[in-house]
Amino acid sequence: MSSKGLSNRIKLSSYDDMFSAENDGNATAEAKLVEGQIVEIPLSELHTFENHPFRVVDDENMEEMVESVKEYGVLVPAIARPRAEGGYELISGHRRKHASELAGKDTMPVIVRDCDNDEAVVIMVDANIQREDILVSERAKAYQMKYEAMKHQGKAQGISLKAMSEQAGESMKTIQRLICIASLDEKLLAMVDEKKLGLRQGVDLSFIPQEQQKIVYEVISEMGVSLSQEQSARIKESSRKGYLNTDFLKDYLSEKKPKPRKVVFNQKKLDNYFTPDMSNEDIEELIVKLLDEWKEKGEPR
Repeated sequence: MSSKGLSNRIKLSSYDDMFSAENDGNATAEAKLVEGQIVEIPLSELHTFENHPFRVVDDENMEEMVESVKEYGVLVPAIARPRAEGGYELISGHRRKHASELAGKDTMPVIVRDCDNDEAVVIMVDANIQREDILVSERAKAYQMKYEAMKHQGKAQGISLKAMSEQAGESMKTIQRLICIASLDEKLLAMVDEKKLGLRQGVDLSFIPQEQQKIVYEVISEMGVSLSQEQSARIKESSRKGYLNTDFLKDYLSEKKPKPRKVVFNQKKLDNYFTPDMSNEDIEELIVKLLDEWKEKGEPR
């Protein structure tokens, strides 16, 4: 998480204020709405962020978090905003909420923020994107959401990408590629996560219609092939020109490319025919010349 970016959006009044609501187990609804205060909110009132791109899984890390919550409680407050229909929408803290549920807790500390959709998306992504355990697909969807949010905020494409690059510590080119593959068919995106499809190949396939992406997935899964960059570029081109279909794809991916020929001569044998002062280029040129003469004489091959 970019602490600098997050701290600019979350302002607490004072140290005493931070914990006043937390110490009062019967905090009123009015107290919960105070901007920036930490308040204890029932888990039942905390709802998942819409289109939240990050998984919440019961793995070893979750087990450790549950044990920590049991012993110490939630040490880092979640961030949420009020919902028009009641309760709160979690912006950051989905894993902490799940750990609290597994630990048998009824409430968790939350910083209440009254922010619009775009602000909420930016905070949500910044709070999670630096985690080491997230998938390529999660990063891709998160970056796409943040990019769209920043565009809504009036930032131009180049400015948005540059800001995202600086905040996340990733190159603009990598972020661009991840944003592209966010639109991939879910099964192809899963192949990127599983390293069965390269990132650049995924970018090529992201430019073809969803229906054709499904065809590509079915064919490469059935044939058990891994796409090279040359192949993904050809598939993208065939889609653009209007002849990409199952038959074409199977024929193209079944083509056997001739193996490149590489002839290596034994140095001792070459020494019998060439003087030591001849360079490799001289030797190659002479061999080709002699072969051309041999060919002109009509010698059988």
